[in-house]
Amino acid sequence: PRGLKLYVRRVFIMDDAEHLLPGYLRFVRGVVDSNDLPLNVSREILQSSKDVDAIRSGCAKRVLGMLEDLAQNQQDKYAKFWSEFGRVMKEGLGEDHANRERLAGLLRFSSTHKDSDGEEQTVSLKDYVSRMKPEQDRIYYVTAETFLAAKNSPHLEVFRKRGVEVLLLSERVDEWLVSNLPEFESKPLASVARGDAGLDKLGSEEERKAQKQQAGAFAALVERLKAALGDKVKDVRVSARLTESPSCLIADEADMGGNLARILKAAGQKVPEAKPILEINPAHALVLRLKDEAGSDESRFGEWAHLLFDQALLAEGGMLDDPAGFVRRLNQLMLEMAGAKSKIWTPGS
Repeated sequence: PRGLKLYVRRVFIMDDAEHLLPGYLRFVRGVVDSNDLPLNVSREILQSSKDVDAIRSGCAKRVLGMLEDLAQNQQDKYAKFWSEFGRVMKEGLGEDHANRERLAGLLRFSSTHKDSDGEEQTVSLKDYVSRMKPEQDRIYYVTAETFLAAKNSPHLEVFRKRGVEVLLLSERVDEWLVSNLPEFESKPLASVARGDAGLDKLGSEEERKAQKQQAGAFAALVERLKAALGDKVKDVRVSARLTESPSCLIADEADMGGNLARILKAAGQKVPEAKPILEINPAHALVLRLKDEAGSDESRFGEWAHLLFDQALLAEGGMLDDPAGFVRRLNQLMLEMAGAKSKIWTPGS
């Protein structure tokens, strides 16, 4: 049960008048005494009354004002409040558009900032904006099923290298949040796993030239990977966001992200088919080995290409269509690295 106690001219009407507050403030308890409602007010009247709409708006602003004061003047208490009710508060971004800016200021996140690189959600959007690089024009975030998956995402590698902070979003409601919060203080929110993420603005002119040269040098490998992977990918390209991992999967700018698609599928929803883009790291030993496999047969190259794709899918928290095939390819690779033959030893052989 949720809602406020409703009195009309000091006469008790009901215990749980849930229409007096938006759903995301369902944890609030209190009393409303109105002089504008009739004494015979019913739940049906509460649903369609302009007076109730005014009370609802006023109550929401009052609660948000109290929370703003708590966040500014008693940060420890607000941190405790957020740990209990943060997920519920995040629902308000899509439910209460009139107070979206105020709600955005109350949000707290985990991030890659060195002072808050933990699972505790202590970073506000205002804190993030104050630490943005001079050339940075976006608020970056990554979504994942778990905090560790978000923290160790390969999509973060170039951002860590350049000292650009990224928000780590690992709660399911976060996908709802970012879809209803396009910007904060005129800074758009951007996923590090979607499109080009504005990476060209973060690097120097020399880095951009080097990336173009690498793209040209690996053009033949990219085309061969496209042919080997077929309809598994929308495109293959040389990455500007990887520094350690051999590959990663990203969503096209207009497509649904992989994490949101998995959440909707788990909830039994139909998801429009969207193929990912495979990005390869031209400096990684595995990719360089693939580049040197120009003379190998297509079946062998295809095994390597699918291994590269499956690794990228696992790194972002995805599920493999063929786990047994992945294990077989991985075993074959380990055998080759160990200098062993792929033939399995049997007694008497």
